[in-house]
Amino acid sequence: MARTLLCGALAIALPVSASAQVKAALPAGPMTPAWDKGIQPINRDSYWNAVACGKQGGQNPACVFWDTGLCKNDDFTLAFFTPYKQVAYEVWQAVRHGQEPPTPSYVDAQHTRVTIGVTPIPAAKNPIVSLVIKRGGRVIKPATQSLDGGGGRFIFDFAPFAPTAPITIEMAGRVKTVSCLVGRDVLAKLR
Repeated sequence: MARTLLCGALAIALPVSASAQVKAALPAGPMTPAWDKGIQPINRDSYWNAVACGKQGGQNPACVFWDTGLCKNDDFTLAFFTPYKQVAYEVWQAVRHGQEPPTPSYVDAQHTRVTIGVTPIPAAKNPIVSLVIKRGGRVIKPATQSLDGGGGRFIFDFAPFAPTAPITIEMAGRVKTVSCLVGRDVLAKLR
């Protein structure tokens, strides 16, 4: 796609980058146990809340899989890995297999940062090139990133996810950029 700019008698074709805007949405239905503090380093409250979440069992508990369809779009799926999710998932796996709920490592959870995994949707032809978070005019780049097979992993510190102001997760692909607006209300429920 090109836009033509007329400068006197000279016409210049400039490329226009395509983009798509989506809004973040959490899974329908209640997420129990309740949580309204957003993604944060593990602490006593978040650890035990995550253990209670994992003990629910079931096929797809919303408190464990809160990121399912979070920024639904035609090019990428996102999966978050957080300290909360690490603890909840370990407990959920045991409960799901009829085992006694474990006591996950608090120390391991303390060393976990926020990873956003990006997987290309099979029919999409827009491999990921970069992912940044935008908040209040600032661009926050990941601390580390790795790209593989059209997808990637992007590791961030906790501050960008504080439920103090909306953020935009900007996923730049080779063909177009997908931006996902995540409101404060959604950020507060992320775990």
